[in-house]
Amino acid sequence: MNSQKKRSPKIEPFRHRVDADPKSFDKSWKKLEDAIREIYNHNASGLSFEELYRTAYNLVLHKHGLKLYDKLTENLKGHLKEMCRSIGDAQGSLFLEELQRRWADHNKALQMIRDILMYMDRTFITTNKKTPVFDLGLELWRDIVVRAPKIHGRLLDTLLELIHRERMGEMINRGLMRSTTKMLMDLGSSVYHDDFEKPFLEVSASFYSGESQQFIECCDCGEYLKKAERRLAEELERVSQYMDAKTADKITSVVDTEMLANHMQRLILMENSGLVNMLVDDKHEDLSRMYNLFKRVPDGHSTIRSVMASHVKESGKALVSDPEKIKDPVEFVQRLLNEKDKYDEIISISFSNDKAFQNALNSSFENFINLNNRSPEFISLFVDDKLRKGVKGANEEDVETVLDKVMMLFRYLQEKDVFEKYYKQHLAKRLLSGKTTSDEAERSMLVKLKTECGYQFTSKLEGMFNDLKTSHDTMQSFYANLSGDTDSPTISVQILTTGSWPTQPCTPCKLPPEIVDISEKFRAFYLGTHNGRRLTWQTNMGNADIKATFGGRRHELNVSTYQMCVLMLFNSADGLTYGDIEQATGIPHADLKRCLQSLACVKGKNVLRKEPMSKDISEDDTFYYNDKFTSKLVKVKIGTVVAQKETEPEKLETRQRVEEDRKPQIEAAIVRIMKSRRVLDHNSIITEVTKQLQSRFLPNPVVIKKRIESLIEREFLERDKVDRKMYRYLA
Repeated sequence: MNSQKKRSPKIEPFRHRVDADPKSFDKSWKKLEDAIREIYNHNASGLSFEELYRTAYNLVLHKHGLKLYDKLTENLKGHLKEMCRSIGDAQGSLFLEELQRRWADHNKALQMIRDILMYMDRTFITTNKKTPVFDLGLELWRDIVVRAPKIHGRLLDTLLELIHRERMGEMINRGLMRSTTKMLMDLGSSVYHDDFEKPFLEVSASFYSGESQQFIECCDCGEYLKKAERRLAEELERVSQYMDAKTADKITSVVDTEMLANHMQRLILMENSGLVNMLVDDKHEDLSRMYNLFKRVPDGHSTIRSVMASHVKESGKALVSDPEKIKDPVEFVQRLLNEKDKYDEIISISFSNDKAFQNALNSSFENFINLNNRSPEFISLFVDDKLRKGVKGANEEDVETVLDKVMMLFRYLQEKDVFEKYYKQHLAKRLLSGKTTSDEAERSMLVKLKTECGYQFTSKLEGMFNDLKTSHDTMQSFYANLSGDTDSPTISVQILTTGSWPTQPCTPCKLPPEIVDISEKFRAFYLGTHNGRRLTWQTNMGNADIKATFGGRRHELNVSTYQMCVLMLFNSADGLTYGDIEQATGIPHADLKRCLQSLACVKGKNVLRKEPMSKDISEDDTFYYNDKFTSKLVKVKIGTVVAQKETEPEKLETRQRVEEDRKPQIEAAIVRIMKSRRVLDHNSIITEVTKQLQSRFLPNPVVIKKRIESLIEREFLERDKVDRKMYRYLA
């Protein structure tokens, strides 16, 4: 079956023959030509636009469209040439005004002419792909007027001259500038770009190149940046007032390049006023300006970060290696905290809390804090000082703030296990002496450490608190069961679990008989209620309150256990030699010297008198009961003369204990890794072990190698028989 394609019905216009009369065209064109002349002469009020439209309509209808179009073009050219002469003859400041007046006239005329020739625009021009009447008028204005030899260069020079004068501080007619640049934009983006924007940017680059060189020779960094900031703002405002909005990015890029990028290194490193001086003098406003300006420049922020990090490292290195500044650990850590606060404030206020800058700061602090291997000890001493004495005039929130800041320093430590060792010692002394300011603060610090390092880090520290609670309950039970002489001394025993506390083996001193009696009663009570346990007295860690009379004045002395043992000897003797005291008490030599020094050589606390009188204790000294001792206080606390920091032998001993504690941790990490990987090469084991343990300490590769050797000897691992750098796990 054949299907025939149906045609859609179409109504075609009636076609009739039109005779074109040449005389008729000339007559009609003459009418249109006269009308156009009157329009340009501002005499359009008397014209009949309906009649003119009909005339043009008939010409196009009678196939005179092309002829009419050509005649119009020639006519417009004539009027524009006349305008061009008028504009070219204008002198000085009148040049732009005349240009704008003529441009306005031409625009208005084009609109009227377009309305008259609307039929030609819609039919003939569309069909023959000619330029529409209005656009034709713009193109002719561009070619005959704007790009005329007498006008083209003069127009550009005039615009650039006015902009230069405005840059130098003069007031110019911005309205005239706006209308002129808008004229160029109306003529097409290529006209605006080629005839104005491109040369404007070139001249601007030259201007700012010279000005920046002049500024940098006579201004400091802060002043220079203010000028650059002001110039950027001026250019943006200038664009908003009388240029194309797209020019904004281009002109600011020119200013960025000429005033900032080309002088970046010199500005940032400028002597006496560059970035380092701004950091030292806390010039937040200048730093903020530098940050915001160099954000616009490639590698601007990375350069600032690099210089800042280098400065922080250098100043930090000077701080941690200065023998004078590390004499007082608490003051040393306070300086670190002050530095951290200072740079945190700079990053917050001036660098918009930029994470990249914060990371650079953290990296710098970590770098120099670990240059001093005593930093863990000093940070622990600082916490000890704050939790022992409290923060002067501060509430609990302020203490929390200080502890949070300390935790920031703690995070920078590579040897967190060393900090743990010292913190455990200091915490033990605080708890046992009852000198902690607040249990809440102590618990808060433990929570922070636990959050940072995990349960394993704080399990023994938490065990200390549990021991104290258990001891309190035990003492209540002991005195509830105790009967007999109520005049005997009262004791409070802290039962410390071995392993939780940093106790060291020590030789118990010889306690006074009164104390021995009550101590033995407690021993019997405790062992009677706890089978299989053993008690060892840590006499080096206790303290006592004793009543004493000096020349009829009664005082209550708070002393250490060693000091109590020494003072009780003077109940039966007025004077004793150093040897007598050592033999009677059994106190270790070094401890006895410190004990006697605090009892006899500290002004205001000298309950004993020493002969010969000196600051140091000698084995030839003799000690006497000082009946002339006076104090305004009834309760007198006599501390033991101790060094706040460890001595070199003590430091060495602590370091050795830390190294010993690390060995099983390294071995455990190796076994965990090998158990999961089964076969691994030497370098990979080093990398994996370091990664696993870096939260507590940075293991030395040499030590890791020794632990691998030890595990091979104990048959946890074996070397591959072919490749000696490969290890195999033995199940």
